[in-house]
Amino acid sequence: MPVDPQAIFEQVMDAARAHGVTDIEVMVANDAAALTRFANNAIHQNVAEKTASLSVRPVIDGRTARATTNRLDREAIRDVVSQAIAITRLTEADPDMPPLAEPAAAPRMDRWFEDTARDTPSDRAHAAAAAIRIAEAAGQTAAGICSVGQTLFALRNSRGVSVEHRETTTRFSITAMASDSSGWAKAATCRRADMDVLGLAESAVRKAEQSRAPRELPAGRYTVVLEPAAVLDLVGQMFGDFSATAIRDGRSFLADRIGKKLFGDNVTIYDDASHPLQTGPPFDGEGIPRKRLTLVEQGVVRDIAYSRLAAKLAGVQPTGHGYPLPNEYGEAPGNIVIAGGDSSVEKMIASTERGILVTRLWYIREVDPYEKIFTGMTRDGTFLIEDGRIAGGVRNFRFNQALPEMLSNVEALSPSVRASGEEAPDMVVPAMKVNGFNFTEVTKF
Repeated sequence: MPVDPQAIFEQVMDAARAHGVTDIEVMVANDAAALTRFANNAIHQNVAEKTASLSVRPVIDGRTARATTNRLDREAIRDVVSQAIAITRLTEADPDMPPLAEPAAAPRMDRWFEDTARDTPSDRAHAAAAAIRIAEAAGQTAAGICSVGQTLFALRNSRGVSVEHRETTTRFSITAMASDSSGWAKAATCRRADMDVLGLAESAVRKAEQSRAPRELPAGRYTVVLEPAAVLDLVGQMFGDFSATAIRDGRSFLADRIGKKLFGDNVTIYDDASHPLQTGPPFDGEGIPRKRLTLVEQGVVRDIAYSRLAAKLAGVQPTGHGYPLPNEYGEAPGNIVIAGGDSSVEKMIASTERGILVTRLWYIREVDPYEKIFTGMTRDGTFLIEDGRIAGGVRNFRFNQALPEMLSNVEALSPSVRASGEEAPDMVVPAMKVNGFNFTEVTKF
């Protein structure tokens, strides 16, 4: 990465001092991303992008604002500093706003892998072609993406905070389509060598094959086996509520529920940026080290996230989960780990007399924010379980489900894995066997 964050920070400080301003926070990001897309069993798109950005936040007499640019030459740096200072001076003062953060030791987590950073269009094309061949051999049509990215993020401020994070990411997603069925698989890792493209393609193709000629079942409450991606996309909808600011603003279902038992004894959830399956920096939007939080312990709500502002108002210590200032949302945990168990999807199926296996969920929308009721649909691999085995595909369902009820009815958990979905950020979650899951109607596909 050619960007030098320290040199840019020094230029920002020189420009700010010329305006008589000394309290400055600077963010520098340098990203590269490349994506190969395929559909109808052929590669049809290859794109790549490199971007750099500079974001400047002055603090002047209890006022703060931010200005951002994607130009890093000296003139552009002077201009963005001038803009940030001008906006800040026009902003209303906030008596609760804390001063700039002071330095604090944060663990370094270099999630950068050279083999991933060196990934080429040819590498991605070979991966896509291998997946396509598996679909073609089964008489199916494949579509999906293969992408890689690399990022450098640095944060400096005039109080001495100086933190950086480097990371590479690779992502693969495939949907395999037959005449009346489909299957899906997706994964993301920091290291390309950890990505099992063939395994993902084989799983998607197998699901499309096994769900052919889907039967229609009546809506109702079923025992369900939710694969990790389905757990991620549904349960992942609630973690923005584990926020002191959200609770203070009346946006959280946890109001008056801290310390109370909301879920089953076998549900423990924590936030841990240092977990080996996690990604992202070990510090927040002000450079504060991220603390490990026990969000739920054996069904009881324990910890919530505090930004520096929320912590000041509550008289506690910040947890390192704040968003860059200024913002309306405050903070939220971002490295979710749901503790797993010793079962497996296969064991869950074998122990189920009659139920539904769900590969993934989509189009998830909130119905009741306090009871945390969500609606959505199953997709790309929904199966009937009978007498402990897969009995064939079924037409997809729409569901209306309260998360506290669902997480109070978990019968079994698999070991936790890093899961990728479409409706929530990647998390470390298990598969779940859940009793009484509420399917409200049948779809026509």
